Amino acid sequence: VQLQASGGGLEQAGGSLRLSCESPGGTLGSYTIGWFRQAPGKEREFVAAIKWSGGSRYVIDSVKGRFTISKDTAKNTVYLQMNNLKSDDTAVYYCAATRKVWSAKSYASAYDYWGQGTQVTVSS
Repeated sequence: VQLQASGGGLEQAGGSLRLSCESPGGTLGSYTIGWFRQAPGKEREFVAAIKWSGGSRYVIDSVKGRFTISKDTAKNTVYLQMNNLKSDDTAVYYCAATRKVWSAKSYASAYDYWGQGTQVTVSS
């Protein structure tokens, strides 16, 4: 599975960005797709996940109500819509894919395939 993350950029606090994670090589039908982020000097943090088959989705409490994860089956793409951005959201965002059980979704070690990362910078 190849994953291509895009959509990052520089945005003011309170603004919005939509990240995309595309799998140009084919279907993600049996995968859970997760979004992680890593700020300078910090560990990689789980942000959100969606199960391609069935559509179960989850976002962490700190972004709930601001971030939404979704998918477009026809485009083999997962989106992370980020609204009301805060300076704490500044990080490199990565998408990743796993076939492991849904309960493992928040663990980076559970993911087998990773995209290249896209930088999100929020200015206050």
